[in-house]
Amino acid sequence: MNTIETITALCTVPGGAISIIRISGNEALNIGNKVWKGKQKLSEKNIRKMLFGHCLSTDKLQTTDPALAVFMKKPYSYTGEDVVEIHCHGGPLVSKKLLNTIINCGARHAEPGEFTFRSFINGKMDLTQAEAVGDVITAHSDMALKIAEKQIDGVLGEKIRKLRIQLIEIKSEIESRMDFSEEELDWQTSEELNSSNQQVIEEINNLLDTKNEGVILREGVKLVIAGRPNVGKSSLLNLLLGYERAIVTPMPGTTRDTLEEYATLRNIPVKMIDTAGIRESSDIIEAKGIERSISSINQANIILWLMNAAENPEEEFKIMQENTNGIKNIIPIWNKADLVKDKDALNQLLKDNSQINPIMISVAKEQGIENLLDAFEKIVWHGKHHGETETAVSSRHAALLETTRTAVIDAMENISNEDWELAAVGINKAIYSLGSITGETIDPDILDTIFSKFCIGK
Repeated sequence: MNTIETITALCTVPGGAISIIRISGNEALNIGNKVWKGKQKLSEKNIRKMLFGHCLSTDKLQTTDPALAVFMKKPYSYTGEDVVEIHCHGGPLVSKKLLNTIINCGARHAEPGEFTFRSFINGKMDLTQAEAVGDVITAHSDMALKIAEKQIDGVLGEKIRKLRIQLIEIKSEIESRMDFSEEELDWQTSEELNSSNQQVIEEINNLLDTKNEGVILREGVKLVIAGRPNVGKSSLLNLLLGYERAIVTPMPGTTRDTLEEYATLRNIPVKMIDTAGIRESSDIIEAKGIERSISSINQANIILWLMNAAENPEEEFKIMQENTNGIKNIIPIWNKADLVKDKDALNQLLKDNSQINPIMISVAKEQGIENLLDAFEKIVWHGKHHGETETAVSSRHAALLETTRTAVIDAMENISNEDWELAAVGINKAIYSLGSITGETIDPDILDTIFSKFCIGK
């Protein structure tokens, strides 16, 4: 991204009560005073003061819309550059006209994530904090938001920097051995160096233990509700969502396509997919929906397989086994448990298949749902969720931490053998990998990839 030009973008959702347009760069103050007029000019005399005035029209730069404006001088701004923010009425046309006026006066439209990118480049935040800005925007649960906020506060970045400093100290010791090999200096023993390396590995292992939580909280869980027609799949979807999203009728085959909705279950972000009932069908449209359902089942993180406990439970059980053979993370569910007439037959079926432990629920009576959510939560966290945590590393962080760990382990072996040159190679690789997490050492292409995922205006 070009960090020389002055950039601008709408920082709020179009159509709200108020629109905020940000201008950042060396010409921010000059352009701000061209597009906004008040009794006082925006200047260094009124830094961080919200001033009342009017925006200017695109054509003749005449005052039109009342607006507030504020000037923040570098480096004390979000981007670390001179920044002007204009708060105007939130109509889409109002903000669009003002944005065009700003661009006509010399700014260019910001690229996705460019304000945060400049904040990173100007040392206002490290890369873990910059990534957390995106996590705050996309957070779908309280837990995900808390993790992102702690990362913005620098909790993860500080842990990584401490590990990096520890490795740099080890590197200095190794290089002094290579540079002054003939001297008898007070060097640490190989055992002492590897003790420090082992501390680094243990802390990396602690961070990697949070990978599962980090991926789940950031990316969510794909949860598919599957089963035969008319077993209550759409009703369960509506119940879990808390509102009527899917059409429910007594007629089998009402759902003919996959239906997707986002929700939060037990503080876990979830993409729920209601599927067409699995059965043989001569209807071309329904058959296509069933094909999509099977595809969704194969791609799901967790499958809720619903069965009708009140009618033909043996057949229901058989169909589930036929369609889920070899697939992991399935939660078998007997729905309509309140309508079962022959409980002895159902109990015998469960006894004969004791390796499978279906959950008994009634969607209509809203019974057994907490047991279902307990099972869901257990599978998601693999029984290892530690509750609220300070850090939860992302997939990118985890990959770099694993690279670091491998490099340190290799270096430890070379240190034990007193092969200092090879040990230095491993430690250098580890230092570089940790630096890639915080942004101290990172490929520009990776930066572009990270910030391109941000929305424009952030």
